[in-house]
Amino acid sequence: MSQEAKRLNGKKALITGAGTGIGQEIALEYARQGAEVVLHYYHSGEGAKVAVSMITAAGGKAAALKADFDKVQPCFDVVDQAIDFLGGLDILVNNAGYSLDKNFLDTTPEEFDFVFNVNVRAQFFCAQQAVKYWLKENQKGNIINLASIDGLRGNINKSAYSGTKGAVIALTRELGVELAAKGIRVNAIAPGWIEVERNHRDIKGFDGKIAGTIIPIQRIGRVSDIAKAAVYLGSDDSEFMIGQTMIVDGGTTAKMALDFEKLNFG
Repeated sequence: MSQEAKRLNGKKALITGAGTGIGQEIALEYARQGAEVVLHYYHSGEGAKVAVSMITAAGGKAAALKADFDKVQPCFDVVDQAIDFLGGLDILVNNAGYSLDKNFLDTTPEEFDFVFNVNVRAQFFCAQQAVKYWLKENQKGNIINLASIDGLRGNINKSAYSGTKGAVIALTRELGVELAAKGIRVNAIAPGWIEVERNHRDIKGFDGKIAGTIIPIQRIGRVSDIAKAAVYLGSDDSEFMIGQTMIVDGGTTAKMALDFEKLNFG
């Protein structure tokens, strides 16, 4: 692909939660499409640094920054540090998140606070810091929030997590409307079931091919599916999209949950 054909050529982007999985692939795909990137991480430093090495080896510009998003100040700091390294900022991808699979009645106040701090509050204040920079510099900006289809429909043992993703969708809609006239676009991506390292770690006997059989497209999602959506939202091709949540789920939410074809009334 020529430099001219790269969809994010010259863009400067911060991707949070980019040490593994979806965030890491978004950072890699952004770099492939010509962007200079900063990868935020907390626990997954090795993955973030491997991605940085891959990008720089290919002639790109990248750095990894560690920050604990259970606290507010690191949200401000990581945006400022990314701007310093990149010499500016065009795109913020709010991907950092924590998945809590726990029964509603057993969820503790500490667990609730943590998942909301990381999944909602961090997105809010990273966005706020980026917007302050864009307004100060009188330039356009682009925010892409990672939501989930769990914010759109019910699931078992996902009460706190689904609550955060519903909040992200509402926040995206509100900020999209509030900031559009200032030249700042805000949209979100709601992934369906995506095969990531955590599936193999947390689900006994996990098999991606078997998981895909309950998805209309008959395969589980790939991190590249979400990265490509993030490229579209990060590019000028999506200029007229404001406050929207793009669902990328292989047809999961389009399908009625009740499998009538499996009923046998005798």
